[in-house]
Amino acid sequence: MHDLWFWAAALIAAALVGMSKGGVPVVGMLGVPVLALVINPVAAAGLLLPVYVVSDVFGLWAYRRHYDRRVLAIVLPGAVAGIGIGWATASLVPEAAVTFLVGLIGFAFALNILARRPAVAEPRRAEVVPGLFWGALAGFTSFVSHAGAPPWQVYTLPLGLSKAVFAGTTTIAFAVINAVKLMPYYALGQLNIGNLKIAAVLALPSVVAVFAGVRLVRLMPERLFFRLVTWALLMISVKLIWDGVSKLA
Repeated sequence: MHDLWFWAAALIAAALVGMSKGGVPVVGMLGVPVLALVINPVAAAGLLLPVYVVSDVFGLWAYRRHYDRRVLAIVLPGAVAGIGIGWATASLVPEAAVTFLVGLIGFAFALNILARRPAVAEPRRAEVVPGLFWGALAGFTSFVSHAGAPPWQVYTLPLGLSKAVFAGTTTIAFAVINAVKLMPYYALGQLNIGNLKIAAVLALPSVVAVFAGVRLVRLMPERLFFRLVTWALLMISVKLIWDGVSKLA
């Protein structure tokens, strides 16, 4: 039987996941760390995956008309390959090293944007080779710890997508990534009946948070939106670096 602290953390984590599917930048990455305050991080990742998948459905509906087809066509094959690599190397690659590397990449990229670039980039064409690379890294890191946002943003932020298209493309991409992750998570024993029962309870607050996130994104000025994305990436990256160093030490 789970205690009050578990349910408080789980409800907050579910709401963060839902808001991320509504287009609010990066907050979904906070779900596992919040839940990991009360249970094992691996168990937290497995428990939240069904919540991600359920909220993905509503995020897909909310952004069904707002996405970049070319970006998805480039990134998703790489992401699926990255998930496969993560599955194949699950027992070989230290999670702490991956966490540290993802944090370092995200930190350097966000710092570069804040120091030298405008908050909203000029539109540019999505290139195939970089998209496959960053897509594979996003799929791999999402598989390891639901931390696919930094590699994804390294590729997509410079493309100069509009606010709605950026949010919609992100939501669709990670909906596919999370669906693909279900099979390897099940095979590795991270999905079970107990987790699914808890996820069913957490589905409602996550779905409510999806629509709250959509509303917030619509009201937010575009320049502020991308400034928030960049600062959120920077702060999350600092936390990932800290987590990686702490586990490696």
